[in-house]
Amino acid sequence: MLIIVIITIIFALIFDVINGFHDAANSIATIVSTKVLSPKFAVFWAAFFNFAAMFIFAPKVANTIAHIVIINPSDPAFIYVILSGLIGAILWDLVTWWYGLPSSSSHALIGGLVGAGMAYKGTSIIHWSKVIQTATFIPIAPLIGVVLGFLMMLAVIWIFHKATPHRVDSIFRKGQLFSAALYSLGHGGNDAQKTMGVIVALLIAAGMLSPDTQLSLMHPQTNWIILACFTAMAIGTGIGGWRIVKTMGMKLTKLKPVHGFAAETSGALTLFLATSLGIPISTTHTIAGSIIGVGAVTNLTGINWKIAMNIVVAWVLTIPAAAIVAALCFWVAQAFHPGF
Repeated sequence: MLIIVIITIIFALIFDVINGFHDAANSIATIVSTKVLSPKFAVFWAAFFNFAAMFIFAPKVANTIAHIVIINPSDPAFIYVILSGLIGAILWDLVTWWYGLPSSSSHALIGGLVGAGMAYKGTSIIHWSKVIQTATFIPIAPLIGVVLGFLMMLAVIWIFHKATPHRVDSIFRKGQLFSAALYSLGHGGNDAQKTMGVIVALLIAAGMLSPDTQLSLMHPQTNWIILACFTAMAIGTGIGGWRIVKTMGMKLTKLKPVHGFAAETSGALTLFLATSLGIPISTTHTIAGSIIGVGAVTNLTGINWKIAMNIVVAWVLTIPAAAIVAALCFWVAQAFHPGF
């Protein structure tokens, strides 16, 4: 059992790294496309603040993910449920990364856990209230991003309406460093916690942690989980996902530093709210909505709605696709272990 637990933890950290480079675009697309920072420096900027989020946000999102599947600690099959869920999420993330589609790593993970859990015991072991809470925010998160991005851009235009374009550009080139840092904090705070929750669920299933264990940097049983997950997220962000950067920052709409500032700040506020409520939302949905909201203020026709619709299609497919892949993985594992 110990070997399977270690393998599953490795897969969880691999997912965290993939999440980082898959979602690096969310943190750096605008700051790269506006040429405020070069791609090389942008990824390190984002990686640093992804890691720093460890010291800012309480692990409420991790607690939500840890209880998506109702685990029986005396049943070792749940270890394979979690492993299969991770594999399903990883495979879907890699497919969408390859095609440059900014899908949600969060929803891929939730879909994977739900799919593997249902493949084992049906609907009875899924904590549906937490799944529904997350599903509710699939449309809400980007809508909040759209509204906040729209209002933020209007406010900026009103405040700086007398400033010259050169002055505005100069101010927001500096301001975008701040807004990108905020967004990266929000990204790390929400997304790294998802992997933390998976590892906690795994250790509960293996009987190595009690179901009421609370994650804390001060707790010797769990501090390594927090450190490992935030480190893996930062490494993944440092690798960068350039295919998706191109889609998010260069194809969706034309951006200037002022637009990037408004989009990143709006996205960060949305992520801070969700993380404080313990809701695992999609950082991809959030920043895409913010970019569209900002772009709609100055040039509604300038938004590439075809690209936007492709993104929406990827969002819709993510949970069921990851669930199907995870279920298939579990059934393969079950074929080699007919006892469960």
